[in-house]
Amino acid sequence: MTPTPRERPLSTARELLDSATAELAPKPHANPLVPLVADGAADRRALAALALEQCRVIPADRRSFLHLAARSADAGLPACAAFFAALAEGEEVALDRLGPLLTACGVDAEQAAAYVPTAGCQAYPAYVAWLALNAEPAGAVLALTANFAAWGGYCGALARALRGHYGFSDEACGFFEFFAGPAPDLDRATLAALQEGIDLERLTPTTALRQGRLLQDYEEMFWGTLAGLA
Repeated sequence: MTPTPRERPLSTARELLDSATAELAPKPHANPLVPLVADGAADRRALAALALEQCRVIPADRRSFLHLAARSADAGLPACAAFFAALAEGEEVALDRLGPLLTACGVDAEQAAAYVPTAGCQAYPAYVAWLALNAEPAGAVLALTANFAAWGGYCGALARALRGHYGFSDEACGFFEFFAGPAPDLDRATLAALQEGIDLERLTPTTALRQGRLLQDYEEMFWGTLAGLA
């Protein structure tokens, strides 16, 4: 009997990544907030909450990526270590761009310090931290990268809408544009890390896809929580 596409072994990083990204693509209407922002109908409270939640998400993810980089290096996975180190550097850039976004949302330093994050928004970074402690590094590469595809699209839509409907400046939209823009160096690092996992038999696609699905579910929870404020 001929195996189905899902059952066939995926021998290259590109095949594996394309298959995982397609399988883990978000369901229609999985993100109720971005369409509201795109129409200019979202309350600014939701935009402020989005920025404030990211003030907690970004540092947490950065620490998780650094831990994964260290675990990868210890496990003899240099390409995975380089991938996670690059992600951690990107989180530093993103954190620097949150200030102008908070200002555009009308959030001052005192309000930012007093903000109480929501469980629905912080479940995603909590699971990334779980992956940092428990996942096979190459599997975490696949789970995270498949999820990033949807995140980048959301960020591009938000940057356009915030400019067009809310009058945000280029600087204020810089946080979202950073994630929405092309990243050829990271793409190459991703494929190298996945191929390393394949070649060394340190990657189990079924497990990584299960982890990627959970990440996608937690991201849906993030957007749904914010949409409740819109």
